[in-house]
Amino acid sequence: MIAVIGLLFGFVSCDRHDDTTDNPTNPTNPTNPTSSAFDQNGASNSVFSVAENKTVHFSKGNLQYQASTGTWRFAEHQYDFIGADNANASSSYAGWIDLFGWGTSGWNGSGATYYHPWDTAKVDSEGNSASTQYGPTGSNNLLGDYANADWGVYNRISNGGNQAGMWRTLTESEWVYLLNSRNCSTLNGTENARYAKAVVSGINGLIVFPDSFIMPSGLAAVTNINTSNAAFDGNNYTAEQWSQIESAGALFLPAAGGRIGAEVRVAGEEGYYWSSSYGIDYYAYYLCFDGTRLYPDYYNSRYVGLSVRLVRD
Repeated sequence: MIAVIGLLFGFVSCDRHDDTTDNPTNPTNPTNPTSSAFDQNGASNSVFSVAENKTVHFSKGNLQYQASTGTWRFAEHQYDFIGADNANASSSYAGWIDLFGWGTSGWNGSGATYYHPWDTAKVDSEGNSASTQYGPTGSNNLLGDYANADWGVYNRISNGGNQAGMWRTLTESEWVYLLNSRNCSTLNGTENARYAKAVVSGINGLIVFPDSFIMPSGLAAVTNINTSNAAFDGNNYTAEQWSQIESAGALFLPAAGGRIGAEVRVAGEEGYYWSSSYGIDYYAYYLCFDGTRLYPDYYNSRYVGLSVRLVRD
């Protein structure tokens, strides 16, 4: 269990020091050929173990929301992210956002003050931290009586089956098992090849290999496998090359940055993905990675806007 020391400086970061770097990105990517990696509901055909005898299928892209129409969708490509335009989040915004405070599914049954996908409050009306007012209070996860606070449980994902209850967010322990503990294929001489940092179609991020994976022939071998302190540029694949790797079953999590209130930071440089697990009264756990480290069990203030990648059991 690791806390984000950087939060003492009021900033979302994997680093243990204050980091005020701001490099928002809104990339335009080439169209990727239709991939056979996902089914008609946008779920990966490959499986990923998240606990002993428990596997999931990941969604085909990060979760996105459009307030003006109340529409949820998955990103078109795994490497897509919104970037700086998340700063425009509001109840009437006609664009898309993909950085959300914890438990902001739109369900108000948990008693949270801030539960809308567009909420960006850092402090409440009395000037206190708003973190305690996001998601279920105290030691409650986005599970059980509070499962509807999970984006994938409460909402219909328009290109993800379009039915409520089809998806969910990984727990903190599942992120840890996925990246640190599971048994999977040997890749380029590394047993249990779970992940590798990479640049895909010009986007920094994290490749996560399924339980069973064979690298397509003719592509550069993956390096720095299971290496938490590796740089992104140790592996570099074009959109066309990634299409082959994706079709073989691999997952990609773009380094989409984070949002502090209405300010987007380190988009394209650091990646943060919520879990459904509470930390303490005003924190929640998440996956964090950048070009020098990776932690699947950091925790962060609940008002901070982070990425969401959903799964199906």
